[in-house]
Amino acid sequence: MNTLEAVKKGILTQTIKRALSIEKIDKKRFFSELKAGKIVIPKNSKSKRKVKVCAVGQSLKVKVNANIGTSVESCSLDTEKKKAVASYKAGADFIMDLSTGGNLGKIRKAILKTVPLPLGTVPVYEAAVNSTVKKESFLKMTVDDFFDAIEKQAKDGVDFITVHCGLNMASLERLNRQGRLMDIVSRGGAITAKWMVHNGRENPYYEYYGRLLEIAKKYDLTLSLGDAMRPGCLKDATDRAQIQELIILGELASHALKNGVQAMIEGPGHIPLNQIEENMKLQQSLCKGAPFYVLGPLVTDIAPGYDHITSAIGGALAAWKGASLLCYVTPAEHLKLPDESDAKKGVIASRIAAHAADIAKGIPGAQEIDDKISKFRKKRYWKKQFQYAIDPEKAAKMRKKNLSLTRDICTMCGEYCSMKDSKKQ
Repeated sequence: MNTLEAVKKGILTQTIKRALSIEKIDKKRFFSELKAGKIVIPKNSKSKRKVKVCAVGQSLKVKVNANIGTSVESCSLDTEKKKAVASYKAGADFIMDLSTGGNLGKIRKAILKTVPLPLGTVPVYEAAVNSTVKKESFLKMTVDDFFDAIEKQAKDGVDFITVHCGLNMASLERLNRQGRLMDIVSRGGAITAKWMVHNGRENPYYEYYGRLLEIAKKYDLTLSLGDAMRPGCLKDATDRAQIQELIILGELASHALKNGVQAMIEGPGHIPLNQIEENMKLQQSLCKGAPFYVLGPLVTDIAPGYDHITSAIGGALAAWKGASLLCYVTPAEHLKLPDESDAKKGVIASRIAAHAADIAKGIPGAQEIDDKISKFRKKRYWKKQFQYAIDPEKAAKMRKKNLSLTRDICTMCGEYCSMKDSKKQ
């Protein structure tokens, strides 16, 4: 019995119980929104792996996902394990393996064993890599190759998968007609589009969507309906290709729900600040409240090396206005494969954005930790401040460089400390 089947029968499974335990939401409302597809719980029902189960939905605390994975240019299993651990320790709720280099099965299984977080993947990567090795080109993939990769990963214990189902011949034609500054920037979307054009065939994940749903239902895989047409720069934001795909994804999410499969929607991308709220409202309307999983959004294109900041700015607003899951962006975005340090910075930036949104949304208890750290800041209890800081290690390290370590003040204000002076009044 999968999650949707259980909730429709009013059964409180261990998975549902664990997800509900970390949310301050009424049980009846939680059940209602889970049943309606407004909340999802990514957890493979066939997997015996112990994971930190959590739910994703607009009425819940905003969650954070960390992307790791190898490339053809840089492939080290040890590095990926370190990135997974760094992301977990920094507070990520989910992790995705986006590997395209090395032994993908070995890497995936190692990550599954390394951190107790729900794991997501993009199966078309493995399908393409295997076809390139065995058939010299991913353009020679068969329809079965597309689906065999999903079945294989589901058996390994993957909890959710990105599938670019909204990319079809009609949306490709729309893209070609309108033109774009950066065309398709989604790696999975580009692989699929090139295969479709070369073979003169419809996207298998769209054409045989029923087959996809059968596999997903069997393992209780949550479908993360990928945005192949996401804008890769501000110039392409909120264009017809993006919105046409979003309409299709909304229809596919509804079809998944009717067939007992959980689904969330992936979103942009690069979006100007003034268009973010509009994008969130469009998604909520077109996708009937299905959880929105956004990359960033990045609000400017001029900050390579600082895109964890541009994405945190956009992510805070997006999550406040409707997004449920933020995919981190690291300082390495657009430049290189992230390392362990990049992963930590990406998670921290996204967690700050998520927490800011939780406060703005009025999530019960969200501001409690802010009030605690403020109380100890006023009293200049440094160790207590670090205890409640989002990155205690960094805060303590910076304090150790303080020239006034023997006193309770810092080097910013010294004897003119406002907190100390106001206490004397």
